[in-house]
Amino acid sequence: MAHESTPHEQVGHVMSFRVLLAVWIALMFLTYVTVAATTFNLGEFNLMLAMGIATLKASLVLLFFMHLVYDRPFNAVIFICSLCFVMLFVILAMVDTAHYQNTLIPGYAPGMAPE
Repeated sequence: MAHESTPHEQVGHVMSFRVLLAVWIALMFLTYVTVAATTFNLGEFNLMLAMGIATLKASLVLLFFMHLVYDRPFNAVIFICSLCFVMLFVILAMVDTAHYQNTLIPGYAPGMAPE
């Protein structure tokens, strides 16, 4: 009873080489854009740009390499929305840190700074 067998083999989703190559090229291009964006000083938008590109790259990996593009659309929407919320929460935490950074006392970290 525990070892039931079916006459059909379970085959996963087979992606064409062209699709995999296109996704890989997109990931390499986005990596280049991430590195190139570090040469520009966009102020507080640097973090938002980097997080946006990282979210887009993670979405590509989730959709194509984890085969969510062939799964039910609801699962892909849930994963993409969760990535966007993580990106939003990290950005909001970093923006909040930037607002109180100027009130910190420079060099004041008892127990951490060598005497």
